[in-house]
Amino acid sequence: MSNKILFLEDDILLSEIIMEFLSEYHFEIWHCESASGALDLAYEQNFDIYLFDVMIFGGDGFEVLTKLRNMGKTTPAIFITSLSSMQDLEQGFGSGCDDYIRKPFELEELLLRINVLLKRNFAHRNGDFEDFGNGVKFEFCTKNIYHEGELIFLPKKEIMLLSIFLQKPNQFISQQEIFDVLWNYDEEPSDMSLRVYIKNLRTLIGKDKIINQRGNGYCYVR
Repeated sequence: MSNKILFLEDDILLSEIIMEFLSEYHFEIWHCESASGALDLAYEQNFDIYLFDVMIFGGDGFEVLTKLRNMGKTTPAIFITSLSSMQDLEQGFGSGCDDYIRKPFELEELLLRINVLLKRNFAHRNGDFEDFGNGVKFEFCTKNIYHEGELIFLPKKEIMLLSIFLQKPNQFISQQEIFDVLWNYDEEPSDMSLRVYIKNLRTLIGKDKIINQRGNGYCYVR
């Protein structure tokens, strides 16, 4: 069965190029040019990926995704944007997106980002929660963390890192693989930052839950 993409983009030429490319990889693409059109389609259909431009006719992608998240739609979302400020990125992630890609971009990079999100989402369909046994639980569909039933905040990259570990329990994941997912192509990966994220996760879920081995990377022990 083909994966279904809800594609919100009002640039006709760009839309045609992206749809032609993704169709070659057997994606089923539902295209709309307006915020209202995207909301109607998302209400009527279930999709595997939302691919939203930010600046579109009749609104913006941030508002559309915020409304969908408030409706309980948890479909992974990627923003296509020419915006680059930290405030814009914070607004995007705050609306519930999983990833973003800046214009101009290579089509192969877009395909890679879509496939990464599809793999994560598929890996999480077999259960609702990961229970770490210390009162802390991770909810797969929302990527929320709870302690004794109370929602707690984690930075975006720590949530992404925990998701990587839960996708491959009891397997070592190389540092480079983690870098490729956590940092965008125009960001410089930081070994020090990664160590801080690991330390914070160990504090949260248990120091023995994440082990490291020189040359092999990190492993979440289930």
